Amino acid sequence: MKLYNRQSKGLHGNGKKRRLGLVLYLAPSLTGVSLFFILPFIVVLYYAMIDNPINAEFVFLDNFINVIGNGAFQLAAFNTLKFSLIAVPLAVILSLGLAMLLDHKIPYRSQFRTFFLTPMMVPVASVVLIFQVIFHFNGAMNDALAVFGVSKIDWFKSAYAQVVIIILFLWKNLGYNMILFMAALGSIPKDILEVAYLESASPWQIFIHIKIRYLSSTILFVTILSLISSFKVFREIYLLTGDYPYDSLYMLQHFMNNTFKSLDYQKLSSAAIIMSIVMIIIIGALFITENRFGKDMEE
Repeated sequence: MKLYNRQSKGLHGNGKKRRLGLVLYLAPSLTGVSLFFILPFIVVLYYAMIDNPINAEFVFLDNFINVIGNGAFQLAAFNTLKFSLIAVPLAVILSLGLAMLLDHKIPYRSQFRTFFLTPMMVPVASVVLIFQVIFHFNGAMNDALAVFGVSKIDWFKSAYAQVVIIILFLWKNLGYNMILFMAALGSIPKDILEVAYLESASPWQIFIHIKIRYLSSTILFVTILSLISSFKVFREIYLLTGDYPYDSLYMLQHFMNNTFKSLDYQKLSSAAIIMSIVMIIIIGALFITENRFGKDMEE
């Protein structure tokens, strides 16, 4: 009995030491998250629900209603949504197609892969310079089109402006997405593929019923990464066109940046929270879809 009590006390003491050790290990991370994420979020939420920092009168949802009714915010939200709906699916589908192409033994496979990975090593300023040279009014693209009798287009101030940015986005992000898909394709069990071939399954059936199901978690990850990157395209647009670009290139980040410069913290905070809620809903929907689609693979 005494031996049992000693053992239980020892286990209890070890449990306390283990918990203390876990707390000490987590303390730096918890401190950083609290200082740089949780506390700023609370401050943003506070600013979004007062009339101004001086009076600090509680107005509840008035700032959110004003932001949603703001014409500049509506334009920025529409352009960002349109860009993401076009660019993100293209980034996922094209990178998956490239990965499947490189998964086969094709000539110049390594050179082809290097070509798509090169943009990852190029600084943003250099990328912008390249696209300025190509799509300037007197640039290489207009010179090439002039051979076919097409008149010059001011690419960054026309209906084609967002097309140029989508091309830039794809050129910059396809390589990384492609590598992720290649790694996922390599992890698919070979015996399952061999059985499918022996059963005379067509390449399309193998792709739909086997590869896509095993790739579901990677597709989710790549989609989320591409979605986040689509919100970061502001850097390139800003360097190309400045604070107030052509209407089709005016993104949510432009709205936030210009609002910050005017020191309108209430509008800025409200817009940031609205954007965060939308992102949470979209990512949550993606997780639910992947969970239902890839559940049978986990089982």
